Amino acid sequence: MTHPDRAAVMWTRAAAGLSQPVSGLSLAVFRIALGALLLWDCWRFVRYDRIWRYWIAPEFHFTYAGFGWVTPLPGPWLYALWAGMGVCAFLVMIGLFYRVAIVALTVIFTYFFLLDKAEYLNHFYLVILFLILMCVLPAQRVLSVDAQRRAYRTRVPYAAVFILRAQMEIMLIFAGLVKLTPDWLAGEPLGLWLRAQADDFPFGVLFQQDWAIIAASWGTIALHLLGAPLLLWRRTRLATFMIYCVFHSANAMFFNIGIFPWLTIAATTIFFAPDWPHRAARWLLGRFENLPPLTRPSVPAMRPLSGVTLTAIVIWIAVQIFLPLRAGYFPSEVRWSGDGHRFSWRMRIYDRYGEGRFIVTAHGQEWTVDPVDYLSARQATKMLVRPDMIHQFALYLESIWLDRGYTEVTVRAEIRKSLNGRPLQTYVNPNVDLTAVSVLPMAADEWVLPSEVPVWGVADN
Repeated sequence: MTHPDRAAVMWTRAAAGLSQPVSGLSLAVFRIALGALLLWDCWRFVRYDRIWRYWIAPEFHFTYAGFGWVTPLPGPWLYALWAGMGVCAFLVMIGLFYRVAIVALTVIFTYFFLLDKAEYLNHFYLVILFLILMCVLPAQRVLSVDAQRRAYRTRVPYAAVFILRAQMEIMLIFAGLVKLTPDWLAGEPLGLWLRAQADDFPFGVLFQQDWAIIAASWGTIALHLLGAPLLLWRRTRLATFMIYCVFHSANAMFFNIGIFPWLTIAATTIFFAPDWPHRAARWLLGRFENLPPLTRPSVPAMRPLSGVTLTAIVIWIAVQIFLPLRAGYFPSEVRWSGDGHRFSWRMRIYDRYGEGRFIVTAHGQEWTVDPVDYLSARQATKMLVRPDMIHQFALYLESIWLDRGYTEVTVRAEIRKSLNGRPLQTYVNPNVDLTAVSVLPMAADEWVLPSEVPVWGVADN
């Protein structure tokens, strides 16, 4: 058999396997959990007035490359749009007008995500990925109001479950791989964070022990690199899931990371058999009464996946693998430079602190600019440790002085940064005019100075 023939056979087998009909229950449970968590997050943002603090109060917003046209609506419209997102999340949860609601929810959530790069969080990115997938998956076929109104088939193609499993495997594996850094293996910054909370918990005395910090750091890596594959094996799936539940609950207790722990737990249930909710309900009822034997009716075959659908699945997975790997292309150290940091599942592995000022020069005059004079404290804190945002803010300052009638404006930055508790070090070249350089998409920026301390661990604090 020639290589093209083998490829064709593999392609045909993949299409046939992904077309197999399975229960739509696990997909529906994930839909309900996703909608409920986003509804809860909408309420949290309103309760803590984050809409005002993140998108209305700041005069300047850090935009993503290619999305500078995405700007905040007037304040009242932002609140209305946020309320609309809450309504859409509720409709997705109950499965009413699902297709319209999930598309609207995806568009609105992505809009708020793109408004300001300072508000980037990995779990917001994960939500967007899930929402995009849910736009094309038949998650409304069971446990939904739509299913009560229409005669949906209760089975879904295995591809609907497979793509969510693949997305979770990629996220979990890379969440472990990116922690294989000298600092994390030496216990930082986990030690820095846990020791700061030692007095808040009865068992906080452990946080003062180097061995406990090292064990927790290495255990986290093992949980991701070993636990993620074990979720694929039926015999180890439940035990691994329970360990993940404990792990994410601890994260929710120790760190302020919003819905992420609960979202990850909900998404991890997709690894169980597609009909696990039915099995769980039977097991529970069986504790109280005798149930008749479970019969499995014959299920008609589904139409094989089209070549377009299978190609889309391959492309999606390839892109999700490429984005985290791209950081390895840069000759710089991602922990310090930030090159390739976003969209790569580097979650809670850095502690970065920066302080500094900007120097604007024009017409022989010089002005010293404190970032908080133009940014919110939150924006300034994020900006001072991220080169692309430092560069964008320098261009913003240049535009302000140009609007004031000055010409030949230069902007320099005197910034010092600490990574994972290291002593403060000069971060960007203070002699470089930031308006005359650019941020390179696939190369290290020469105006970002290298870290002087390669490894920093719990013993160094």
